[in-house]
Amino acid sequence: MKKNKNTDNWSDREWAGAAAWLSGEESGSGEDARNLISEEADIMKKWNDLKDPGKDIIDVDKAWAKLNGRIESESPVIQMTVTRTPFLRTFARIAAMVVIIAGAGWLLFEMAAPQKITVATAADEKNIEVLLADGSKVYLNRNSRLTYPKSFRGETRSVTLNGEAYFDIAPDAEHPFIIDAGQASVKVLGTSFNVITENATSEVEVYVASGKVMVTSEDGSQSLTLEPEYIGKISGGNASSARNTNVNYLAWHTDMLVYDGERLDVVFEDLKRAYNIEIRVADPEINGYRLTSPFEQQPHDTIVKLICTTFNLRSVREGGSYVLFH
Repeated sequence: MKKNKNTDNWSDREWAGAAAWLSGEESGSGEDARNLISEEADIMKKWNDLKDPGKDIIDVDKAWAKLNGRIESESPVIQMTVTRTPFLRTFARIAAMVVIIAGAGWLLFEMAAPQKITVATAADEKNIEVLLADGSKVYLNRNSRLTYPKSFRGETRSVTLNGEAYFDIAPDAEHPFIIDAGQASVKVLGTSFNVITENATSEVEVYVASGKVMVTSEDGSQSLTLEPEYIGKISGGNASSARNTNVNYLAWHTDMLVYDGERLDVVFEDLKRAYNIEIRVADPEINGYRLTSPFEQQPHDTIVKLICTTFNLRSVREGGSYVLFH
């Protein structure tokens, strides 16, 4: 006996076969339809409602006679008699059944289509973990949105991202994982990587931590294959890749920042990206000071105080920002 196949992995042909058997067009064991009945009780309830004996039944013979009468009455110039030969009658029945089966297949597909879920983060939220049906994990940065199906079906595992997220994808060579990132799509089999759908220069930016990732522009004209430690960028007809030299690139996700003689203007950019700390300077000279220090998600006031102590500076709060001065 053939082992039951979970409907999550059904092809379009198997859905159509189930619909045909339920419509009475096909005979046989109806194995696919029986699987559907056992797994999708809610769908079958709706299907049975459609088969309610109280509903009108299409009379193909009556419909054909009505059409024949209209052809005869609305042809003043050329009189034409249409004879319902056995062939034409059979053809009409087949055409009607095709419509019924197509409609049933569409109905079953729509009712069984995977539910879409959207997770969005606010300006003060980051590293929000989303667990997908295949075991993959996604960590959303601030002001980001991920839309994904409750269960993956078909030949690919597809999601949509707006903003920034770190992906840890469960391996599945037969079902590639695809991210719709707006101006580009990202395709992987199983790996970990970071995606920004629109960086400071309006590019889709992808950093690969492990595995291999393919990035393709929206119009398909540009494509990059990225290996670990590489960053790829695509915008319109332009594409580029380079090895990452920023040890703090994933600090928003790891919550760790490490500096060894880095300029303060770079440090301030990283603090904004990783911890959402806004720091400005009253004297541009301060930006050139070089810092050697680690940070690990300390309170904002503590981080600013450490910087001020190191360089003998003072600070004041202005709105949501810190301003440093001598």
